[in-house]
Amino acid sequence: MTLRIGIVGLGGIAQKVYLPLLCQMENWQVVGAFSPNQQKAHAICAGYRIECFSSLDALAQRCDAAFVHTSTATHFAVVGQLLARGLHVYVDKPLAQTLEQAEQLVALAAHKQRALMVGFNRRFAPLYLRLKQSLRQPASIRMDKHRADSVGPQDMRFTLLDDYLHVVDTALWLADGERAGGGAATLDGPDRPGGPVLESGVLQSNPAGQLLYAEHHFNHRGCLVTTSMHRQAGSQCETVGAVDAGAMYRIEEMRVWRSESQGVISELPVPAWQTILVQRGFTGAVRHFIDAVSNQTPPAISGDQALLAQAWVARL
Repeated sequence: MTLRIGIVGLGGIAQKVYLPLLCQMENWQVVGAFSPNQQKAHAICAGYRIECFSSLDALAQRCDAAFVHTSTATHFAVVGQLLARGLHVYVDKPLAQTLEQAEQLVALAAHKQRALMVGFNRRFAPLYLRLKQSLRQPASIRMDKHRADSVGPQDMRFTLLDDYLHVVDTALWLADGERAGGGAATLDGPDRPGGPVLESGVLQSNPAGQLLYAEHHFNHRGCLVTTSMHRQAGSQCETVGAVDAGAMYRIEEMRVWRSESQGVISELPVPAWQTILVQRGFTGAVRHFIDAVSNQTPPAISGDQALLAQAWVARL
């Protein structure tokens, strides 16, 4: 039976990432999409030759699973309605606006026995997966994600949950070691025995309460993990560096790989055929969710994993 998929929300991320991926029509069928902005939705759906639905409920009645790309403030209501309807749901991070709302959605998914996956795409980026599999006894891992000029307009809490969440989740996941399922390894949340320990950190804001700079230091089983984000660094960049037993690694923009071992520096060329969506993990995340639903297996980044990542941001 072909999996029937609906798309909810047609903003920038849906147009740049998910519509091009999902409308490839492989072993699934995109039934259509819904957005409250019907004029905009009709134009976008026409471009992809998919049906434009007039309501979320009408779309849900025709689907087995949905991809949700609405604003964070609407996640609780939208995801809750879809789960209650019996759909499997993939939703952009964060799962919900508050930890309490996220917990309710996870409980609802469990009650309905439906897959609930949050789009932490970096866990599926090929070079980050390669690094995770290469690390043996890491002494330190550092992840930087800086913005050229992106202060506000939202407050610090919004930016931490919307953007810094990616940095914390990815860095701690990389440090977590190899477990069953390779890239599907879990992340331990705060206050869990054997999990990461927050040792220190700083949050800097402007007088309007908007995030300027964040840096935090964790210790995970002897590995020092540093996360850093500046919102006005004059450069748009993402880098990961790791010092391991016998090797050093550096990844830039999820596409450039450099390692050094015994005085020999190695660099990996970017495959000419590899798209940006593959490099940044979106393709892997989408396929993983669809495979999990089709095979009735739990997705690697389940609602429980989203709760742990959101709990860390709440702690910070």
